[in-house]
Amino acid sequence: MSDEFSTTGALDLTKWSYEIGNGEAQGIPGWGNNELQYYTDRLENVVVEDGMLKIRALQEDFEGLGYTSGRILTQGKFQQKYGRFEARIKLPWGQGLWPAFWMLGDDNDGAVAWPQRGEIDIMENRGQEPTLINGSVHGPGYSGAQAITKAYELDSDRFDTGFHVFGIEWGENYINYYVDDVLYNQITPSDLTGDWVFDNEFFIIINVAVGGNYVGSPNEATVFPQEMLVDYVRVYSAD
Repeated sequence: MSDEFSTTGALDLTKWSYEIGNGEAQGIPGWGNNELQYYTDRLENVVVEDGMLKIRALQEDFEGLGYTSGRILTQGKFQQKYGRFEARIKLPWGQGLWPAFWMLGDDNDGAVAWPQRGEIDIMENRGQEPTLINGSVHGPGYSGAQAITKAYELDSDRFDTGFHVFGIEWGENYINYYVDDVLYNQITPSDLTGDWVFDNEFFIIINVAVGGNYVGSPNEATVFPQEMLVDYVRVYSAD
């Protein structure tokens, strides 16, 4: 699977779907993290133009919330077990912004709950820390604040001033994390405090959250709108 985002307008719906709402429909208002945004499928929040995907976080009154943004996913359209997953991304920045490129395990039509289904965070960032990203896994016994995680820091650059390639290589007993092809983390079953649940198909999610437990709320210095730019998403099979 790959998407070079070379068209103009809406997403390629053969590859992606939009997540819409504030999590209430899924039984997790605030998406389980006290987030402040309402996700939409509007072109104002998610658009393909200039050869890239743009996810825009806006400060506006919408459905009772103060912010809108975008969250897209490949669930039901593309899921894969093992291989290399990567995207070339330029991040937004500012207190209270939470961009992420991540994956969730197939939930067997709702039969498997989080965190038992597994979560692989290829890249997530606190907008107030523009030189740092984290790569993590969540599973049974190691989720939320107990996630297995490691940070990667740029020496003399920021993730909001240019594009960087974030990726993982995932095999039967390991997940390797890369930034610009530099290996900075490896997670194996021996690193976990619970079962290894990374042996089934996962789907991709890309989003920009606003507020929440991980980043805190925006403040008076946070400028809106903010954009996460995605040049491409590419997935290679393990064989």
